[in-house]
Amino acid sequence: MKTMATKTITISLEAYKKLLAKKTSKESFTDIILKLTKKKDTLAYIRSLKPSIELADNIEKVMRKTRKAELREVEL
Repeated sequence: MKTMATKTITISLEAYKKLLAKKTSKESFTDIILKLTKKKDTLAYIRSLKPSIELADNIEKVMRKTRKAELREVEL
């Protein structure tokens, strides 16, 4: 079991209600705050989306442009 330090914070009623709406009965407010503030994984997000021809086409276009990009020398 983790030992948890406690810290009192003040949030607005609106913020509390929004956190409460995201919370399940098995989650603590700490769990919700950590979930909402974790680093975003773009690839995981894209994988979670429904298959989309439009998204696939746009990714392919960007990949083509990236492959054609050339580095240039810059004097500092």
